[in-house]
Amino acid sequence: MIKKILIANRGEIAVRIIRACREMGIRTVAIYSETDKDSLHTKLADEAICIGPAPSAKSYLNVKAILEAACLTGADSIHPGYGFLSENPSFARICEEMGIKFIGPSYKLIELLGNKSKAKETMKKAGVPVVQGSEGLIKSKSEALEIAAKIKYPVMLKASAGGGGKGIRIAYSEEELKKEYDIVKQEAKVSFNDDSLYLEKFIENPRHVEIQVLADEHGNCVHLGERDCSIQRRNQKMIEETPSGILDEKTRKMMGETAVKAVKEIGYTNAGTIEFLVDKNKDFYFMEMNTRVQVEHPITEMVTGIDIVKEQIRIANGEKLKFDQDDIKFFGHSMEVRINAEDPDKNFMPCPGLITGLHLPGGNGVRVDTAIYSGYMVPPTYDSMLAKIIVHGKDREESVAKMKSALAELVVDGIKTNVDFVLKILDDKDFHDDNYDTSYLNKFLS
Repeated sequence: MIKKILIANRGEIAVRIIRACREMGIRTVAIYSETDKDSLHTKLADEAICIGPAPSAKSYLNVKAILEAACLTGADSIHPGYGFLSENPSFARICEEMGIKFIGPSYKLIELLGNKSKAKETMKKAGVPVVQGSEGLIKSKSEALEIAAKIKYPVMLKASAGGGGKGIRIAYSEEELKKEYDIVKQEAKVSFNDDSLYLEKFIENPRHVEIQVLADEHGNCVHLGERDCSIQRRNQKMIEETPSGILDEKTRKMMGETAVKAVKEIGYTNAGTIEFLVDKNKDFYFMEMNTRVQVEHPITEMVTGIDIVKEQIRIANGEKLKFDQDDIKFFGHSMEVRINAEDPDKNFMPCPGLITGLHLPGGNGVRVDTAIYSGYMVPPTYDSMLAKIIVHGKDREESVAKMKSALAELVVDGIKTNVDFVLKILDDKDFHDDNYDTSYLNKFLS
């Protein structure tokens, strides 16, 4: 039985996990860098232990320090949250070897699905539609040019070990592909210490729609519907919503069933998300699978009533899912906005600093996931996300109205945020009419 969980993360997701654990009667250990000593997650956990200086490489990515903290505090499990070591197969493997339960899938599956090229091959074998492209990794620039000539331009070069929007370039011609090939290869080497690439047909103006799945260790698997994550800047999501306005019931059902079939086929366990691109004809194609809890998981919780973090812990504890697909009902519409410490007027430059005043919105159907407070110093060292504002309404129109109200009520003094920018999006006619795709923000900003 899981009795004490070390949270190998920080910020709002660490707070989110701690709260779930408290409700389940599970003790928690927070880890923190020297700059995070006054962070909220350190105050809410039962125990807190410093694991190193501010840079992530010396703290939240320091496997040795984290595992030592787990041993010192007697933690029997580790929840990685998202980012940092959440999709690091070596970390998951060492946890397993030490007898510490890693709350996520097996390291072998993290390794398989973390490599975008292998993941694509795996999903293709499992019957999931995939975008045309290279069969595995590209060995040379000439091979990339040969494949592109067959599948026609535009094409997309992607770092096989990529993530977070890095290591991706689009080429609309042979000349562009020659130029971008070297750039992506170098970026992949610097960002992921792995310069392997693959190539696929670029689907123009798609919607980015993902399916949330839960699978236990007894062969049971369900999906919790979709999330539309098409409002993104530089491949970083900004607004997410469920259900997606582009899907009809037939496509929605097919995507859910395809995701569940794939998960069962590969023997996946715990929470995961299969991400798809959906074109104008409502054809969908596998993009990648995230083997962790997603930033945007709250909107799924709002429409299903299922606590995804608690389910992760129960699955890791060897328990069976207490519901099947027919038990899952979807109610209304939910939307999430990411509030970042950044200045949209200065090309979204990060704006760390002291929060001198704070008021968080509330009311029926409004949820705020955050770790900030008045007097908190936002460090320059980590991701700029301050909070997630989540709303739930009877339909999309009510969700948008609630989100506008919540954002108008939000006060974060002392630093710049993207709140006014998001409000402009919510007031835009194309967004209001659900007429958008992954290129929307490029057009909106131009």
